[in-house]
Amino acid sequence: MESVELKVEMVGIHEKRLRKCLSKLKGIEKVEVDTNSQKVVVTGYTHKNKVLKAVRRSGLKADFWSAQNELLQAYAGGGVAYANFRFPTFNFF
Repeated sequence: MESVELKVEMVGIHEKRLRKCLSKLKGIEKVEVDTNSQKVVVTGYTHKNKVLKAVRRSGLKADFWSAQNELLQAYAGGGVAYANFRFPTFNFF
C-alpha cells in the first residue's frame, strides 16, 4: 500500500470532481482532501505517476507535495513556528 501526497490548486467546488476522478482509478482505497492547505492524500495500490496524471487530466493543476510546501503553509497560515517571528527594526537617524 502506497500513500501519495499532492498539492492541488482548487476551490471548494472542485473537491467533488477530484474525488470522482480519483475513485475511477483501480486500486485506490482512500482519498483525503484538505482544502485549506490544498493537500490531497491518496492511499492505495497504484503508482504515484498515475494518480498525478489522473488529477491533471481532470483539469486541475497538481504537483507532488514537498517539504517546501509544508514551510510555506506554516508561514502563510500563521503556524506555530512563525507566529511570533518579527524582523528587528533599526533606526539609524
